[in-house]
Order: sequence, then C-alpha cells, then structure tokens
Amino acid sequence: MRVACKMQLKKGYEAEYKRRHDAIWPELKALLSEAGISDYTIFLDPETLALFAVQLQEDGKKAADISSDPIMRKWWDYMADIMDVNPDNSPVCKDLNEVFHMD
Repeated sequence: MRVACKMQLKKGYEAEYKRRHDAIWPELKALLSEAGISDYTIFLDPETLALFAVQLQEDGKKAADISSDPIMRKWWDYMADIMDVNPDNSPVCKDLNEVFHMD
C-alpha cells in the first residue's frame, strides 16, 4: 500500500535536511526495509518548507512497529532540531489521503 504524510521543516535548514538524508545511516535503511517500507521519497516545498513523504508499505507488515526501535529513536533525536516534532522527538506527521494515482 502507498502511504503519504506531510511534515514541517524549520526555516533555514533546507540544505542540512538534505545533507542528513544524503548520508542516511545504513542501519536505518535496513530497519525501514525490514519493516516492509520501500520506494520512500520525501519532497520539499521551498515556499512553505512543507515536507511531503510517500512510501510503499508491504501488506501485513507494520511500519509503526519501528517507532520503539533504538535506531529510529536515535534518528528522530538527530532530526529534532531542524523540524517540527512531538514530545518524543518523532516528527509531526499529518497523514494525507490519496485522491488520485496513475500507474
């Protein structure tokens, strides 16, 4: 299934956000893959600094299960200074509803 959400980057951190993701940790990539997440893309709206993420999630796997994994928690802590986050440092992520898709 395809899942999308919107997050918010703080002003002035566009290059830093890209730099951190260009150097994403191999252990985080492995964790995401093991959780059934693939084809993961994040787009940035430079006018509003909204981040739009879309990913494929394997049926029967629970991507939410990784929220308690120490690697995921460490990544959230690492990113907390440059984006809007919840009290546990997870990104504030607003789910988006798919209204159109074309293969």
